[in-house]
Amino acid sequence: MKEFMFICLLISIAVVVSVASSSSILRKNLPILSFDEGYNHLFGDNNLVTNCKDDGGKTVHLLLNKRTGSGFVSQDLYLHGFFSASIKLPADYTAGVVVAFYMSNGDIFERNHDELDFEFLGNIRGKDWKIQTNVYGNGSTNIGREERYGLWFDPSQDFHHYSILWTQSHIIFYVDDIAIREVKRSEGMGGDFPSKPMSLYATIWDGSTWATNGGKYKVNYRYAPYVAELSDLVLHGCTADPIELSSINCDSDATTNNLDIMSSTKHTLSSDQRVEMMKFREKRMMYSYCYDHTRYLSPPAECVLDSREAKRLRKFDPVTFGKGPSPSHRGKRGHRHSRTDSVVTI
Repeated sequence: MKEFMFICLLISIAVVVSVASSSSILRKNLPILSFDEGYNHLFGDNNLVTNCKDDGGKTVHLLLNKRTGSGFVSQDLYLHGFFSASIKLPADYTAGVVVAFYMSNGDIFERNHDELDFEFLGNIRGKDWKIQTNVYGNGSTNIGREERYGLWFDPSQDFHHYSILWTQSHIIFYVDDIAIREVKRSEGMGGDFPSKPMSLYATIWDGSTWATNGGKYKVNYRYAPYVAELSDLVLHGCTADPIELSSINCDSDATTNNLDIMSSTKHTLSSDQRVEMMKFREKRMMYSYCYDHTRYLSPPAECVLDSREAKRLRKFDPVTFGKGPSPSHRGKRGHRHSRTDSVVTI
């Protein structure tokens, strides 16, 4: 009887593990850093506010007004890892307001940088919010790998979790611990798979020229300041020396047990999680670069095309990214500030 109960317990644990995503496991087991422990002010002067009295500086407010946006950056560079934040977006009319949570090394590798993006593209009252993901590797900005999705909730009403899992073999974007996109390292991508140490960034800025309906609706500063709130900030991975980039330091718990983010296999999607991701994409994906015949006469080599998906995506309005530099580089980056720069605390 005891053996039977033990076997049942093992089966139950296996079921729970198979259902729980890597995002959920990592997010609930990794430490949450305060702003001063893990981040530096990037730009925006007094438009970056932390709340030290109530939560020890673990919540950050990023403001956009007519004068400037704002942003912060991680103190360390990371080669692979798990990066997560709970984010509450500005409410009301937010057309043209872009909130970005992303990784990049563009300040170090100006000509061949890597980047992983979550971008929220502003909203008009009564419309569903849209979120965009993007991947650049080795300066491959001539090929934008954007995807856009409609969210099933209003991200301005409450906090929701947004996470990036980056290993040497794949990248997974999560929303509320649901995988929404997986990018696998493949021969088709060649050197375009992000493979150099990156910093984590969060910014708010004016993307009027392209963000909401291709720039049709712009930021209206009568509704300013626009405030994005970020909390539950998780930085977990192997840090890289900013001078000797090949010098990698992994914390003892970064390569052991269930927190092994360097493993190529431990944090892959289970069959159930993959089904859940495909259901999300079938219902919520509104744009994929793989089917954009205006931008690409032939789809990039890594694309695996599905005729049913192509037909479904054709019903959505054409996506406009604006003229000039890729939208992933419009206004997001300021200059790295030292820890002594102005950060408002309340």
